[in-house]
Amino acid sequence: MKIAAGQIDGFVKKPAPGIHAVLVYGPDAGLVTERAEVLIEAVAGTLDDAFRISEIGAGGLRDDPARLRDEAAALSLTGGRRVVRIREATDRLSEILAPILADGPAPDRDDGAMIVIEAGPLGPRSALRRLVEAAPNAAALACYGDEGRGLEAVIRETLSANGLRAGPETLAYLCAHLGGDRMITRNEIAKLALYVAGESEVRLADAEACIGDSAALGLDDLIDQAAAGKRAELDRTLGRLYLEGTSPITVLRAAARHFQRLHYVSGMIAAGEPMDRAIKALQPPLFFKRKANFQAQLRQWPPERLATVLVSLTGAEADCKTTGMPAGAICARTLMRIAYDARRSGSRRSRPA
Repeated sequence: MKIAAGQIDGFVKKPAPGIHAVLVYGPDAGLVTERAEVLIEAVAGTLDDAFRISEIGAGGLRDDPARLRDEAAALSLTGGRRVVRIREATDRLSEILAPILADGPAPDRDDGAMIVIEAGPLGPRSALRRLVEAAPNAAALACYGDEGRGLEAVIRETLSANGLRAGPETLAYLCAHLGGDRMITRNEIAKLALYVAGESEVRLADAEACIGDSAALGLDDLIDQAAAGKRAELDRTLGRLYLEGTSPITVLRAAARHFQRLHYVSGMIAAGEPMDRAIKALQPPLFFKRKANFQAQLRQWPPERLATVLVSLTGAEADCKTTGMPAGAICARTLMRIAYDARRSGSRRSRPA
């Protein structure tokens, strides 16, 4: 079965009866690990008991596929339910897992081991994902990067756990530079807590000094360059991001989030809301140093053309996953088209009436 996003946090703390395998997958590796460990602790009561938890690398099962069935059937010497943890799983695991799920305990029994499977991004056609989602005694949990109100909530929660709070500008900065990986977000805030040891509030200067995500800053530059029609600068920035290891999907999603925010504010303005008030309605708040560029883009891009850009970005991500064409080329072509449209829009708006 597929667990809805809003139910995942509750599920990992108290898994439903009759579930004997859980697939935790997605592009946010830190969130995959965090949720898997919460689930393991909920089932086994610990994370470091060798009698209750058996860890297997997915690669090791290729040489000994029967090992998973043996581990799943084994009983704990100290009592309680065991967990079999599999890391770095791929679709190859589906062939081994399918007969175990088919022959597993009845749906109303929890006397077998819980198989917890951790994997990276898996598309809708993934054999492993389809197997788990279709099985009545298994569950699939998707883990995507924190963003919007969800990211803000994670940052506030982690700051609070470290005895800290942050004002709106600082929070906006943290939201703009964290969120791609849950574990990195938590580790960066823990580092920030050490930096401001003895203080109760994180100032913007503290966040800027301690958390300087060059990839995030590069993405901000890249998106502004595309929206402003600066094709030469866009080409250089995208090339640098690729060399630093930023994936085309990450770029496209960052661009989509930005244009969604533009579209939301542009729609409010079209309905009669003043620009400043519409911008203040954004969640998470717009980082103040980006406000001037954001305002300029609002003046340049009408709502209907922003909607067209969003369609093109969504289509580009789908093409990256389905066409077999190089994802980097698809991403670059899409952003260049946006920049070209921005230049055309700017030239039309600058003509005298």
